[in-house]
Amino acid sequence: MTARYIFVTGGVVSSLGKGIAVASIGRMLKARGLKVSVLKLDPYLNVDPGTMSPYQHGEVFVTVDGAETDLDLGHYERFIDMELTSLSNATAGQIYSEVIEKERRGAFLGVTIQTVPHVTSAIKERITNLARQSGADVVVVEVGGTVGDIEGQPFLEAIRQMRNDAGRQNVFYIHVTLLPFLRSTEEVKTKPTQHSVQALRAMGIQPDAILCRTDAPVVDLGVRQKIGLYCDVPVENVIGLPTLDTVYDVPLVLEEGGLGKALVRSLGFPDVEPALDGWRGLVNLVRQPKEIIEIAVVGKYVDLHDSYISVRDALLHAGWHNRRQVQVNWIPAELVEQVGPERLLANAAGILVPGGFGERGINGMIDTARYARSRKVPYFGLCLGLQIMIIEFARSELGLPKAHSQEFDEHTPDPVISYMPGQQKLKATGGTMRLGSYPCRLREGTIARAAYGTELVHERHRHRYEYNNDYRTSFEEAGLVASGTAPDDSLVEIGELLGHPFMLGTQFHPEFASRPDRPHPLFKAFIAAAARVLREGGQHRMPIEPEAASRVHTV
Repeated sequence: MTARYIFVTGGVVSSLGKGIAVASIGRMLKARGLKVSVLKLDPYLNVDPGTMSPYQHGEVFVTVDGAETDLDLGHYERFIDMELTSLSNATAGQIYSEVIEKERRGAFLGVTIQTVPHVTSAIKERITNLARQSGADVVVVEVGGTVGDIEGQPFLEAIRQMRNDAGRQNVFYIHVTLLPFLRSTEEVKTKPTQHSVQALRAMGIQPDAILCRTDAPVVDLGVRQKIGLYCDVPVENVIGLPTLDTVYDVPLVLEEGGLGKALVRSLGFPDVEPALDGWRGLVNLVRQPKEIIEIAVVGKYVDLHDSYISVRDALLHAGWHNRRQVQVNWIPAELVEQVGPERLLANAAGILVPGGFGERGINGMIDTARYARSRKVPYFGLCLGLQIMIIEFARSELGLPKAHSQEFDEHTPDPVISYMPGQQKLKATGGTMRLGSYPCRLREGTIARAAYGTELVHERHRHRYEYNNDYRTSFEEAGLVASGTAPDDSLVEIGELLGHPFMLGTQFHPEFASRPDRPHPLFKAFIAAAARVLREGGQHRMPIEPEAASRVHTV
């Protein structure tokens, strides 16, 4: 069967939520029994986001096969409930590198290499290759950036050509645009959308549907008729997408707006009733009143919440299924160094230390781990968070005051965290870490084993440093046990502290596997432990200096 293609572009401004829209479209199509795959095209020249600062690009999402990709792939996985691979993200850096490498080895037989047809052909090959390899009925493709960006033009030209390559009847174009809502006049303005569609049409692409993002409560029929008239789109395909209290309502709003029917009708699929009752139940669960539980996230990049977007979502998922509303307090690790954990963490029912790279803020994280251990506050460490837990315990309980990670001190006399074998002499940084899914065997009688309910699991990694096995016996004797290891027992994957309500760290990133209707077992266990602390009368907040308080963000 010939694959169909849905191309989603954005206009006016960035951060309109194209990724959420694409994920929602995937959920709607899957609910109709169709096999879906998804591709994010990123116009930046980096080969992947792996070496980019989280402040530049947000979270680096890791696929099961070890690709470092755009954070939108996390949205796709969570909404559609599927595991994606490296085939689902392509950057301009990858495309140009591929074209140049082929030219260097003479694959083009001496012809002049040009953006059209060579670069656009490479982009199209990425799209059609995903369709072939996945066997998908529909491939939904998001073009990153905004129409008008110079770096995005080859990608727009490539998806324009797909109309002829795949057949017009097999292609559907969706444009996500902004309807500014002017509170002074209580009205939305359509002119930015008109100009954005005009720019898209100048590239040779006529949208089949327009999704109108707005802060207005509704997009009335008159506004939709005006957009349809000036943009040459059927009014029933101009769909309002207001700001919602939960992004998980987006598939239902788009379905109610008629997008699902428009897609299957245009692409020639049967118009069956979508199986969305379970999703509606999820949205109802999200909106049910719940007791608030405060979780402190102490990290390096908390000023940009997108840096930890999968962590945030995994906490929310676990909260809903524990009948709690998680309130995330984002606390910069450097602030903990300045004012101390007592003034910042005293009201937290649980503390999470996520991943990160570099020395900045490390002492604040160590202070955080010491606070959680000594006060018996549930602590969850992810990757770096596990390593911080190990360092703190070695210093406080093993009598090794200079214990450290070789990432931060190559000459430490006690490298309780050390290079993985083969990583010491690597000069390149991109794509050279331990990446992707690896098996983990769980130890009987531990919190980790009880949470998963099984002996063997597979989890995704992104790191270069490991628990040093030379110290393993000492840690075990002192009560910090390896509750999860590689099947051959060569690597520690999970560490947990005996006798503590919940002090557990993972070398892997469990947040990538969490789903809104199926929270990750370790996150679920963490929130359950934090809820027990709350019921038993947790801590009371101490006053924070105004300057410090201004840097603590709550969502």
